[in-house]
Amino acid sequence: MSKTKQTVTIALLISLGLVLHLVENFFPLSAIVPGAKLGLANIVSMLAIVLLNFPAAFQIIIFRVILASLIAGTFMTINFYLSLSGALLSFFLMYLTYRLGRNKFSLIGISIIGAAAHNTAQIITAAFIISNSGIFYYLPFLLLLSLPTGLGVGLVSYFTLKHLPSSFRG
Repeated sequence: MSKTKQTVTIALLISLGLVLHLVENFFPLSAIVPGAKLGLANIVSMLAIVLLNFPAAFQIIIFRVILASLIAGTFMTINFYLSLSGALLSFFLMYLTYRLGRNKFSLIGISIIGAAAHNTAQIITAAFIISNSGIFYYLPFLLLLSLPTGLGVGLVSYFTLKHLPSSFRG
């Protein structure tokens, strides 16, 4: 992939991640399960992992989290740190699983791993910030919610990649 094409792809994926982050706010899942989200922006993480190299995909994750927090007015707040920790752990685990276990895990499985990692990282970060390990009692509920949200993100990622023109892939 040429440098220009990679730069444009990175910019497009960051923009798509921001749009999905905003769209996600229209689904009040956190009214049912406090703090829960669909994780639509993780579609961008999955696309970046498959389409790009590690530095480019990592760059997308970092810029997406920072810009989304600036837009939402949560930069450097607890929400920012929760989002960043979740994004980083889920990205690293999804990237490693995709690169090392591609033959053992589908994109849907990788997405579910990412959703579970995201929730786990957020609970660990929250426990550290509030200095209370009682929050770990909430983790099983979030992990259970990781199954349908990870499935949904994985399916959308799979079909998006399936229908991308081959010229976009390299």
